[in-house]
Amino acid sequence: MTTDDTRPELGDAVHVVPDDASQPDEKPRKRRHLRIWQETILLLGTALVLAIVIKALFVQAFYIPSESMEPGLVKDDRILVQKVSYWFGGEPERGDVVVFEDPGGWLSPTEDVGPDNPVTEVMARIGLYPSGGHLVKRVIGVAGDTIVCCDDEGRLMINGEPLEESAYLTDDQIECNGPMTLMCDTGGWTAGPIPEGTVFVMGDNRANSADSTVHMECLDGKATECTDSPYVDTDQVVGKVLVLVWPRDRFGWLHRPDAFEDIPDAAS
Repeated sequence: MTTDDTRPELGDAVHVVPDDASQPDEKPRKRRHLRIWQETILLLGTALVLAIVIKALFVQAFYIPSESMEPGLVKDDRILVQKVSYWFGGEPERGDVVVFEDPGGWLSPTEDVGPDNPVTEVMARIGLYPSGGHLVKRVIGVAGDTIVCCDDEGRLMINGEPLEESAYLTDDQIECNGPMTLMCDTGGWTAGPIPEGTVFVMGDNRANSADSTVHMECLDGKATECTDSPYVDTDQVVGKVLVLVWPRDRFGWLHRPDAFEDIPDAAS
């Protein structure tokens, strides 16, 4: 047999495969989707991580434990507290409404209530539910300030300047803005100079507020081993109240009253 015998004869079918021919396209693989329960767990886990980060760094939910901040904030109102203002050496300022940890014995047993079941307790720990053990008051004096109750018009004097508080106090008729009304007729009281690293706080409902004025036993000179103090350590301040979120019909942002801008700094 010669080499010519291997050549196809005329009429025979010849199948020629081009050099650049490619193999048939493979079917694209289908993307694997998570099952519904897996996706739900993933979303919940992501939400919890975000909640923890937000609580630790930015905002946290709280509730108003008493009537002491009426009329602006009512008992059981839900609020959001922002922490950014007090970062990098920032301190609470006069007029700020702040949330702080109970210094010890400031809250009554009925006020010092938190979540009432395991689910809400877990939610509180990650910032999704208000927690107990905290108070909400307005900062009246900061380090170095001297507060005197009161002038002839019943106004607090801070560093010798009267503080006009009609914009946020209750409409109740009280003798002075002390709020220790029995002391308004007996010479009033003086607090300060306020120590470094502390603030003096008062509720807006001056006739019903267990605030710094109620814890002034250490200032009257009568107690020799006094452990109760009217001052709140700034380290115990969680943050400044940013917004009232519930009830919905009273939603609103909180701002520092303009009256505090007229208060001079303490003399050095």
